[in-house]
Amino acid sequence: MNAFKSNIYKYLGGTCQYLIPLYQRTYSWEREQCARLWNDIVNLHATHREGHFVGSIVRIDEDSAAGSTLAMIIDGQQRLTTLTLLLVALRDYAVAHTDCGVNPNKITDTLLLNQYESGDAKYKLLLTQSDRDALIKKIESAPIPDSLKSRVLDNYGYFSGQIGKGEISPSDLYDAVGKLQIVDIVLDRQYDDPQAIFESLNSTGMDLKDSDLIRNHLLMGLDSASQTNVYNNIWRPTELLFDYEHQSELLDNFFRDYLTMKLGRIPRKNEVYKEFRAYHKNCGMNIRNLCQDIYAFAKHYSDMHFVRSSDPVLKSLYEDMKAIRMEVAYPFLLKIHDDCDKGLITIDALREIVQLCVSYVLRRAVCDIPTNSLNKTFATMKNDINSDDYLNSIKAIFILLDSYKEFPNNERFLATFLSRDIYNMNRCRYILSRLENWDNKSVVSLENLTIEHIIPQNPNLSVDWVAALGNNWSEIQKKYLHTIGNLTLTAYNSEMSDSSFSEKLDMEGGFKESALRLNKYVVTQITWSEEQVKERAAQLGEIAKKAWPYPTLTENEFAPYAKQDEPTQQYALDSYDQINAYNRILFESLNIRIMNLGTFVKREFKKSYIAYKADSNFVSILLQKQRLLLGINMKFNEVIDPKGICKDMTELGNFASCDVQVPFESLDQLDDVMELIEQAFRKQDADE
Repeated sequence: MNAFKSNIYKYLGGTCQYLIPLYQRTYSWEREQCARLWNDIVNLHATHREGHFVGSIVRIDEDSAAGSTLAMIIDGQQRLTTLTLLLVALRDYAVAHTDCGVNPNKITDTLLLNQYESGDAKYKLLLTQSDRDALIKKIESAPIPDSLKSRVLDNYGYFSGQIGKGEISPSDLYDAVGKLQIVDIVLDRQYDDPQAIFESLNSTGMDLKDSDLIRNHLLMGLDSASQTNVYNNIWRPTELLFDYEHQSELLDNFFRDYLTMKLGRIPRKNEVYKEFRAYHKNCGMNIRNLCQDIYAFAKHYSDMHFVRSSDPVLKSLYEDMKAIRMEVAYPFLLKIHDDCDKGLITIDALREIVQLCVSYVLRRAVCDIPTNSLNKTFATMKNDINSDDYLNSIKAIFILLDSYKEFPNNERFLATFLSRDIYNMNRCRYILSRLENWDNKSVVSLENLTIEHIIPQNPNLSVDWVAALGNNWSEIQKKYLHTIGNLTLTAYNSEMSDSSFSEKLDMEGGFKESALRLNKYVVTQITWSEEQVKERAAQLGEIAKKAWPYPTLTENEFAPYAKQDEPTQQYALDSYDQINAYNRILFESLNIRIMNLGTFVKREFKKSYIAYKADSNFVSILLQKQRLLLGINMKFNEVIDPKGICKDMTELGNFASCDVQVPFESLDQLDDVMELIEQAFRKQDADE
């Protein structure tokens, strides 16, 4: 490895051509990074400093035609591309303003092009294929088609706008750019590992994403010809499945869900790349086949995320998924879609499974069941699928979920659906829209409609409304105002306002003119009070049961999956020989604090200890004569323990197979002990 001090004009002024290899991420600097660079340049001029360091550029020199050098950029493409865009913008300004003091031909001939080369070889900087065309068109001042999207174009526009503001004169800008200092680092192929260096480097302001590292890991493992082939035919089509604006973020989310689906567990957010490398090592697929597998699953993932399908039923279900933000089910549904592709299930079964997932998430939301464990529920669900009885086994899995994982049955769902505040749910509009269009062959567009309360929200109701609701009008209004029986959709919300029910029926655009099925019952009424709200709610509840169905199996279909009623030993606090008056006080004080962490915390009395779990155990308690011994489910080096009361059991093991052990000997320690327990509890949420 050799390092040289340089400036940007010296770096670009020779005959070297700089190539961004295929395994590099696309150009990703955004307005924030460009603005920071611009401000640094303006400040450099304003303070009359002789230079400003903008970072290093790491390259590997390749064999090339005589008289020129070809360099592969390992790190630094973001700043090199951004500076090139700034120079192109300055060149274009100088072309349009010939008296600005900058020679546009000098910029083009010395900093943008190698004059004596032809084809792609003439460009000083050649980006990856997704950005290459955009930069070349700007350098050549060629027309830009509307279909071409790239941050290259966005950031060129930013610099053009900044130059046009006149904050710094073009000639001063040209001089200031020339003072930008870099360190030119040239790697030695014989001694330096470019992949290891790539993984360890971050460009200023834009950390390497997991998808960048994964692309690098896969493509750098191929020879040059295979690398180009796989990139053009598999990897680039995979990237193009995802939205331009959020491509890196969505790809990172996809890879985490892809690994969750493959591994049956959720990788930690900061260990996705590490987990991917381990998966690649053990999966048995070569790089090409692995990339093809990634593409196949990315196609399903992006279809769900962007609501794309030629199947109208699936497309409608994807719309439901998007409306209720159901990304948590993606890993499981990736598996189901892939099995449908393989012929393990029919398209009808696929639709039914997706519908059950939608129902599961929606019913839990209506019943206000905490969602913190949903991702782990979906991550592990595939492990219990019976491939010989695919659909029924999934239905059985849903039916057997209990406690905080419960799939609310019709009785529980309806009881809550009819009485809860639906209006203030973030899924309210979706619920009303789905009730309107369920089993409707002519789907109604509800885009321009708003939510209407039939009984108005105004606490000072009119005389007509008070008369309609009766003596307890205030209590009735409060009880039913935001419930499903009192909510509908209309294009005339402001006109209806606090009008009486008869006025809402008969006014222009009123309920009697509404073609919505939601208002089918409403228009048959001559008054509106508690009785009507309850009756309409019951009718809508029957539709809701069908719109978000509960899984059903016959007795024979369910029999293979039913839990056997084997006699089990039941334990309680008094089952433990060690229980006494002193440690009972310790336990009861601690138990209250732990159970108050959340309604979904579950306590289990085991044979020798008591376990507390959210999704899995986060703390366990062993009773001893003069104290409680706690096993905390965290890595010892992850625990923040300012009082030093934790003991490292990593190599020794303890009663609950936990790495962290804590003695609880006095109520004076209660707050300190709870802080440690809460760390383990919060960690389960953070790992989702």
